[in-house]
Amino acid sequence: MTDQPVLTERRDNVLLVTLNRPDARNAVNLALAEGVAAALDELDADDGLSVGILTGAGSGFSAGMDLKAFVTGERPWVGDRGFAGIVQRASRKPLIAAIEGFAVAGGLEVALACDLIVAGRSAKLGVPEVKRSLVAAGGALLRLPRRVGHGTAMELVLTGDPIDAERASQIGLVDRLADDGGAVDAALELAAAIAKNAPLALIASKQVLDEQYDWSEEEFWAKQGEITGPVFVSEDAREGAVAFSEKRDPVWKGR
Repeated sequence: MTDQPVLTERRDNVLLVTLNRPDARNAVNLALAEGVAAALDELDADDGLSVGILTGAGSGFSAGMDLKAFVTGERPWVGDRGFAGIVQRASRKPLIAAIEGFAVAGGLEVALACDLIVAGRSAKLGVPEVKRSLVAAGGALLRLPRRVGHGTAMELVLTGDPIDAERASQIGLVDRLADDGGAVDAALELAAAIAKNAPLALIASKQVLDEQYDWSEEEFWAKQGEITGPVFVSEDAREGAVAFSEKRDPVWKGR
């Protein structure tokens, strides 16, 4: 394996992105953050890619921020994408986290920035920052309540105790469980199911789901129309209808 902090591999129309600092538990330093940001730029810009998968090399997903680098003054933030090149702005296209071993502290926040989470059954997930007089300020306080509810988020954040993927699945933090060692394969299977769908519709659907939280009901209908209207008049929408009537698979053009 190369010494590049982030590896990318195309699998048809899926981009597999691997955090590649296994000797450092895939801790996030500036180089890794820049690599993630570059991979998301590639995913967003390439019309041949529909879905991304983010995973970690070695024994786990990520242990969070590289504290050794942090105390030297290094800050693993990249532009408006924020910490790890992802937590404040991920990709426009669907993104799946594939977790083995552990995703803790900032590592879990990286996973939470993804749209879906797949995890090996014995993986450990948690935000232990309060145990070190720190705060999970990389998105966990925003995204955990949306995924698991206010009370459960309070429990996870205020105790700092990790949970296994089995319980994470029960509370809605993990979307799909896999046998240990099979998270990437399960994520690829999920990605394939997503990637066969129309790319414009995927992007618009994700945008509405992500942005709706602070909309009133009246605003929802107006803003949804602004986002989804162009999809309904696209070439792909016509292709979807024609392919259905002709009982064949559609051929998407992304326009």
